[in-house]
Amino acid sequence: MDPTVAAVTERITRRSAGTRSAYLARVAAATESGPARGRLACANLAHGFAAADEPTKAGLRSGRKPNVAIVSSYNDMLSAHQPFRDVPEVLKKSIVKAGGLAQFAGGVPAMCDGITQGRAGMELSLFSRDLIAMSTAVALSHDMFDAAIMLGVCDKIVPGLLIGALSFGHLPTVFVPAGPMTSGLPNGEKARVRQLYAEGKVGREELLEAESRSYHSAGTCTFYGTANSNQMLMEVMGLHLPDATFTNPGTPLRAALDRAAGERAVAITAAGGEPTPVGHLVDEKSVVNACVALLATGGSTNHTMHLVAIAAAAGITLTWDDLSDLSAAVPLLTRIYPNGTADVNHFAAAGGTPFLIHTLLKHGYLHDDVLTVSGRGLWRHTHEARLDGEKVVWEEGPKSSLDTTVLRPADDPFAPDGGLRMLSGRLGRAVVKTSAVKAEHRVVTAPAMVFDDQADFLAAFAEGRLDGRDLVAVIRYQGPAANGMPELHKLMPALGVLQDRGQRVAVVTDGRMSGASGKVLAAIHVTPESALGGPLARVLDGDLVTVDAETGVLEIAVSEEEFEHRPTTGRAPYDVEWAGTGRELFAGFRAIVGSAETGASVIRPLPAPTEESPVAQHA
Repeated sequence: MDPTVAAVTERITRRSAGTRSAYLARVAAATESGPARGRLACANLAHGFAAADEPTKAGLRSGRKPNVAIVSSYNDMLSAHQPFRDVPEVLKKSIVKAGGLAQFAGGVPAMCDGITQGRAGMELSLFSRDLIAMSTAVALSHDMFDAAIMLGVCDKIVPGLLIGALSFGHLPTVFVPAGPMTSGLPNGEKARVRQLYAEGKVGREELLEAESRSYHSAGTCTFYGTANSNQMLMEVMGLHLPDATFTNPGTPLRAALDRAAGERAVAITAAGGEPTPVGHLVDEKSVVNACVALLATGGSTNHTMHLVAIAAAAGITLTWDDLSDLSAAVPLLTRIYPNGTADVNHFAAAGGTPFLIHTLLKHGYLHDDVLTVSGRGLWRHTHEARLDGEKVVWEEGPKSSLDTTVLRPADDPFAPDGGLRMLSGRLGRAVVKTSAVKAEHRVVTAPAMVFDDQADFLAAFAEGRLDGRDLVAVIRYQGPAANGMPELHKLMPALGVLQDRGQRVAVVTDGRMSGASGKVLAAIHVTPESALGGPLARVLDGDLVTVDAETGVLEIAVSEEEFEHRPTTGRAPYDVEWAGTGRELFAGFRAIVGSAETGASVIRPLPAPTEESPVAQHA
């Protein structure tokens, strides 16, 4: 193993010993007496199969066949989730053919950050992850199941599904992706038109045409944002079938992979002979593997929160320092938009996840000795999925990249380190995605311009107040407790215009910029956040701010005594102001949400048990 990867894994394991042991004890307690439905009272069980067809009803009565829960994020508005419409029935047939039973256990909400960018609905986005986790738990709470299949793709949906599944860690769980849409208008051209629109050089009709040609069909958006980062991480954690991630929807191979997922869900139950509880599959090594894959591919900054929250759900404590140390050691192996011109279809054609995992394993950056839904050993994911008639088979994958402008081996990377940096200083702790930022733009020292809302920044840009000056845009009161931590991606075209004019620009915010954050230096997820008394609340227009992604510094050139004694300015919205578009329903989340650094979650991780606790005594 690479020594840094080994050392980080060891310290995570040591740090998490108490909470992980307690979690595994809960998993053991849930599995020790076999399928829970065997312990249901007759009335409970009758309710559980009342609407089933007769063969399913008979199977559930007998208790001899494994029953698989299907949980889906399907809706027909969102391109990434629309392909799931008919998948439950496909899964049911393959599960029955494999000797099991299946019930559609429940749906979870799925919202699109692409639709809600810059809108009030975006302020529900991050909170929706924990709501999805809770919805998943509700779907599985009937204790009727021996395994689960999760259908989900985008942003908060997959992390939420996994957090919810981990609360039922005794159940084997397979994740089924929908796949990306085929390539449309190149992402770089889309970005160019967005920037022209920001400058007033093209109108709404031209912009809408470009966006429509880019987002043009069913499937995941093709840039490497949070949605496709999700899919990459699920595969590297062993929760997808090998090479299932970037197969386009509506193809024979996609359909065959869906059928195979149903078959594997049966095989990995106790009755199927290969019991693989998800709580055992997601362990310290698989969490580190996910971190490595994120860094090696320049993935979404959102996962600096999602991975922390996922790990916590499995009793594992992952920190930003772990990610920072891994980032310094893990090479950057891909150029996928916004970190290059290619999209995920080009990445798949260049060798995709099979070659990526092969080269990371070969050079010691990934742990091979892990459980996957296909069996023990991550090496299984170096194989490519192929059709043999109507069945999927796996063949040895490529051992070299088919396009080194998109995907490179670990001994010839695009950069010697990963695409994320952690910053710290008197303005707090923050995350920077550097993989798309050119070296000459990675250090900015300039006067602050302070805004309490992205709309105010955009108005200042439109009025020309930002022209001809270097600046660090401080966008504050955008953290989880302030307003749900919306993505502020609408800032990027305007900031890109200023940078292209030769101005030195950066942004510092306690909000998010998403996996689509691009060429402008952005220190995001600043913690502690402004609404909770964080230092951004004391920054004034004209303060000299340094954002240094090379040395990891986020600093302000004001004397310590003066800065500490300054009163705060600005404020988060009051609850009565944070209303409309359903936001008032989430006011309680704002009151209890954790910091970005601890996962920005309303779900509290359970502490390690004391010697007197029942869990410790059981273990």
